[in-house]
Amino acid sequence: MKQSPKRSYKRKGSDRNNDSPTDKKLKGNPVEQIEARVKQRASPVHPHTSDWMKSVKNAPKQAFYDRVEPMLATLVDQPFDHADWIYEVKWDGYRALAFVNKTDVQLKSRNDKSFNEKFYPVYEELKRLKLEAVLDGEVVVLDPNGQANFASLQKWRSEADGELVYYVFDLLWYKGKDLKDLSLALRKEILNQILPDSNIIIYSEHFETSGIEFLKTARTLGLEGIMAKRKDSNYQIHNRTKDWLKIKASRRQEVVIGGYTLNEDSKKPFSSLLVGVFDEQNKLIYSGKIGTGFTMAMQKDLKTLFKPLITAKSPFFKEPDVNQPSRFRPDPPRAAVTWLKPELVCEVNYAELTKDGIMRHPSFEGMRSDKKATAVVLEKEKRVAEVVEQTDGHVLKPRPKPIRKTLLNPTEKTQVKRVNKQELKFTNLTKMFWPEQGITKGDLINFYYQMAPYILPYLKDRPQSMNRFPDGIHGESFYYKDVTGRAPKWVDTFRYISDTDDRERHYLVGKDEATLLYMANLGCIEMNPWNSTVKKPDYPSFCIIDLDPDKNSFDQVIEAAQVTKHVLDEMGVPCYCKTSGSTGLHIYIPLGQKYTYEQSKEFARLIVTLVHQQIPAFTSLERTIKDRRGKMYLDFLQNRPHATIASVYSVRPKQGATVSMPLHWDEVKIGLKMQDFHIFNAVERVRSEGDLFKPVLGTGIDLKKIVEKYASTL
Repeated sequence: MKQSPKRSYKRKGSDRNNDSPTDKKLKGNPVEQIEARVKQRASPVHPHTSDWMKSVKNAPKQAFYDRVEPMLATLVDQPFDHADWIYEVKWDGYRALAFVNKTDVQLKSRNDKSFNEKFYPVYEELKRLKLEAVLDGEVVVLDPNGQANFASLQKWRSEADGELVYYVFDLLWYKGKDLKDLSLALRKEILNQILPDSNIIIYSEHFETSGIEFLKTARTLGLEGIMAKRKDSNYQIHNRTKDWLKIKASRRQEVVIGGYTLNEDSKKPFSSLLVGVFDEQNKLIYSGKIGTGFTMAMQKDLKTLFKPLITAKSPFFKEPDVNQPSRFRPDPPRAAVTWLKPELVCEVNYAELTKDGIMRHPSFEGMRSDKKATAVVLEKEKRVAEVVEQTDGHVLKPRPKPIRKTLLNPTEKTQVKRVNKQELKFTNLTKMFWPEQGITKGDLINFYYQMAPYILPYLKDRPQSMNRFPDGIHGESFYYKDVTGRAPKWVDTFRYISDTDDRERHYLVGKDEATLLYMANLGCIEMNPWNSTVKKPDYPSFCIIDLDPDKNSFDQVIEAAQVTKHVLDEMGVPCYCKTSGSTGLHIYIPLGQKYTYEQSKEFARLIVTLVHQQIPAFTSLERTIKDRRGKMYLDFLQNRPHATIASVYSVRPKQGATVSMPLHWDEVKIGLKMQDFHIFNAVERVRSEGDLFKPVLGTGIDLKKIVEKYASTL
């Protein structure tokens, strides 16, 4: 697809000779322009030109009206570049139409519901401006950076709750003239000219730029998405047109609430919402359950809304089995169901849809009082090629990227494979490593081959403390750290002199797929990398809290993890949880290799001390086992130099071939089991969920700032 040239933004109709301070900031590439516009929301200046006045004068007459079904956009799957299209921010708020005949004002939702009282500052400002126009736009609440916050809009009750803004992007009628048949470009020029300066009623800018770059910027800024609009399109009422396209930065969907669940022993008002969408036959089709995104206060408010809608019969065309086990949750907590009449609409953010139309990991974004339940259908992305005329094409259709399958033949005892230009000889492949499950050494190597793209970032450039099990989990095991004179020449090593015996050693260093499979062929069931890399060996990439139970139940481990998350949330510290694959949970905090092991250890000591203060009945900070008296050890000493812990995505030498698996925090709850993640389903899960642990290797926290902030609150 050919790309149109990038153009610097210039407001249409401007005749100023001198740039204002704001305009100077807006010069540059489209990324800088949108970022500046979103953050500054510069009010436009509207010099009058004869061309737009002439267009209004020649438009057909139309009496003022106060009702219209607005033009709707088609969802497409990807951005594009095309000279005949312009791009706008897709504001995360409520679509609103303003019917303004001087001081006679009606602000309405897309389904003709009055917003006059709900968003009274916009209503009052429209009255003050005394326009004669029918406007189309979006009501949003802005944070200090100028970013729309849908959650804040949901809670908005007064001006103390946030800055309410009406972004106007189209003009349907002006001073007795019908403008709907004018081109979009001309309608926006007229709109730009007639809108007076206001901090509440703001012209929504458009950009003649690269749609692909524009979406990248929208994602960078955390926006909902972008709009693509054909320049020469007219305004089509009561129509979902292909002249307006929406391209989302993340997947969002409006859904109808058909019930809720309550898990056994839960103290919350409800555990999850059961939601769906209507199909063409007006049947409510189940699309999943939402169990995250709520605060306790929100749940209580929703429960009040639900009370008058309770019904004995399921509203879904096919009643969902909410207690159905999955491959990841074979024994889910039992939940009681309460059905609701399908009248309430909410919006969710989700990862993707399964083949049978179920949303993966939906998160509650807020209620939609501006939408009728019967109008909620599944929005299906259309391919851009079906909507936008392409300027070129491909003779050959690209093939989808193949997924990794097994590396080794399941029947041969010895095989030689070329990996990363190295010949690896794999031996004893049919030896049983987990006899009870029938898992062989070859199965272990195949697992690491499939998992390589995900685990390698956590092994790369890190010395490895190899724990070898040459005869499987029931045989003898030993640590293999010093590979001096025994490793192949192509293997990277790290020279280390021990403080205890002044002896020189060479650790094997994680490098690539060949190194990973070489270690697995040695019988290394689990991978144990250093917290730091050879590039900065004294500066760990992350801080680790190891929740190590003794006589505790796993439910107590889960509770300790939740308390740890709460403590870190209070500090403003991001954290990421994974199963150990054995008995406990590991919580990681990204440091970005900016702090020493000693600083990491002392920070971990602070965290576990605060956690222990909240749950002293079953946790301990004592290092020696006898002094813990059966309590869970809150281990912060994993942050010492050269201490190692099983890597994320590592198999463990335990019954069931469990795998250390990263978790969504909403999965860290009662009912979670270590056995949920194992060698048979771990690859499928990570392909489905992606690498949840990726932020652990990110920039890292500002430890000094966090500690100073925390100290100031004491």
